[in-house]
Amino acid sequence: MTVQLKKPVASAVPIRLVDASGFAAAASAAPEATRRWLAAVGFQGAADTFVVVPGAEGALQSVWAGVREPGHAWALAALPKGLPEGRYRLADDGLQIDAQAAAFSWAMGGYRFGLYKPARRPPAQLMLAPSAAATRGLQLASASAMARDLVNTPAEDLGPAQLAAAVQRAAKAHGGKFRQVVGAALLKEGFPAIHAVGRAADSSRAPRLIELTWGDPKAPRLVLVGKGVCFDSGGLDIKGADGMRLMKKDMGGAANALALAELVMTLALPVRLQLLIPAVENAISGNAFRPGDVFKTRKGLHIEIGNTDAEGRVILCDALAYGAEGRPDLMIDMATLTGAARVALGPQLPALFCRRTELAREVVDLGLMLHDPLWHMPLWRDYHASIESDIADIVNTGRGAMAGAITAALFLDDFVPEGVDWMHIDLFAWNDGPRPGRPVGGEAQTIRTLLAWLERRYSRR
Repeated sequence: MTVQLKKPVASAVPIRLVDASGFAAAASAAPEATRRWLAAVGFQGAADTFVVVPGAEGALQSVWAGVREPGHAWALAALPKGLPEGRYRLADDGLQIDAQAAAFSWAMGGYRFGLYKPARRPPAQLMLAPSAAATRGLQLASASAMARDLVNTPAEDLGPAQLAAAVQRAAKAHGGKFRQVVGAALLKEGFPAIHAVGRAADSSRAPRLIELTWGDPKAPRLVLVGKGVCFDSGGLDIKGADGMRLMKKDMGGAANALALAELVMTLALPVRLQLLIPAVENAISGNAFRPGDVFKTRKGLHIEIGNTDAEGRVILCDALAYGAEGRPDLMIDMATLTGAARVALGPQLPALFCRRTELAREVVDLGLMLHDPLWHMPLWRDYHASIESDIADIVNTGRGAMAGAITAALFLDDFVPEGVDWMHIDLFAWNDGPRPGRPVGGEAQTIRTLLAWLERRYSRR
């Protein structure tokens, strides 16, 4: 374990935390040998930097580490892979860090996707005194790591069936109920849009609707929907090589929705949870859905296919319509839906669409505070005309390149009844550059923020 929740032993190396503004005062109070060493190596307490201080016998005596602020979610993330192997503890002097942030940031700093290639060395271990806050930090880290692992796994080893198995494991672990509707059964049970997108894949990778239910049936109903495109070739509107390279991550919405559901169940939120994942592979074969095709959806709306590479909203519409049938208190969908959202906000800021501005602003403010950000984008209804079809109710692409994230959200909006609180999160689910605790690869985005917001919402009732 990268973090051990037990009383730190005296032999564990102490880590003294400082920030840049308080470093000079802290250093002036240190022993002369330590002051000279800090000056010799040029350590100034900058965030995400550290220095090991040797003792008189040459052994590791202590560590000085710079943090932005004691409660920062990623405060210690640079240390587990940077420090030498061994056991460490937080020193009693210096800045005192929040136990949840300490556990979360250290655990995530030690994360590595090791399914195919073993690590060169294990990360350093942190000993933390047991507490509810530290336990919560590890719970958040565990769910985040699960989401990363799912996104990082190549499509060869993670197709719709394997994604369903991950949901089934979560249901079994928490006493929930698992169900899936697979292949031709989608047509019989009223999920034609999911079937249309996934029907071109091999039978071993058949499309499906994955469902997990958990909690008191009398509690407020929370519906989480995650886009589960396990690989996206673009379909007949095939992607180029560069565009297809990372499409194993097109199920990132499903991975994040499952991670959030895992936390809802682990922390026993007072809700009736329904997790829905439409899982497909957008493949190419003789029976692939085509540009110009028209399909009747579960809700009864007819959709025209303008581009087979805009498949995510097509599968989500059936799942949203199904989730809405239970008259939920709240619906949240998560999807790697549009490149337009990345052009607008980049990879680190998921786009949030919401009918109620006050709810969106509340979530955005909370995300900034928790260092798990997302940004409010407008559901500008005047743009709906650009997704209206001459031969069907709506088309799955706009008339041009502009406002692509908004028109995608407006497409989904048509499948959520008025009066239902609904949030649509268009996320990247990927780190395209390394930062402490956040290596290049799959990422959990917004789940810590959404969990905290859900706790607020349902604690008020």
